[in-house]
Amino acid sequence: MKIREILERNPVIPAIKDNDTFQAALNSNNEIVFVIMSNIIDIKNICDKLKEEEKIVFIHVDMIDGLNSSNIGVDYIVNNIKPDGILTTKSNVVAHAHKNNIKVIQRFFILDTISYEKALQNIKENKVLAVEIMPGLMPKIIKKISSQIYQPVITGGLVAEKEDIINALNSGALSVSTTNIKLWNI
Repeated sequence: MKIREILERNPVIPAIKDNDTFQAALNSNNEIVFVIMSNIIDIKNICDKLKEEEKIVFIHVDMIDGLNSSNIGVDYIVNNIKPDGILTTKSNVVAHAHKNNIKVIQRFFILDTISYEKALQNIKENKVLAVEIMPGLMPKIIKKISSQIYQPVITGGLVAEKEDIINALNSGALSVSTTNIKLWNI
């Protein structure tokens, strides 16, 4: 999987949080989808239907209701649900994923200088496919991080209008994830 090329072709990534966003993602032209909220009962059906539509599926393992994001939970998702990769905020999950050849995008919430420095250190130490910086409304931070790492940068969170996407992309993000269906085809 050449994630950089996929992200360049898909500057906006649909993020599924409920049935409405799921249905819209199924019918979208986007080739990559993030399932950011689901539950242990529905996740297989969601992933299977997205795969039938030839979508690249990343599941946010920290946000699957009824399943914890332990190593066993990750193994269950990978072996039974079979996404193309996972999303997580947890470094221990990243380490387990790397050890088991699971493609992983790590999400970081940048709240202050300390969280920025810790995120940068983790990005440089961890073997991840890409990173997602949140919230997505921080052009200066996106630019700073993307200039200091080799992994592709995705951003998301609080993205409400086209201008937010343009600012993020102009700052160095390759893609922006959002649950806002109206922004998926920009």
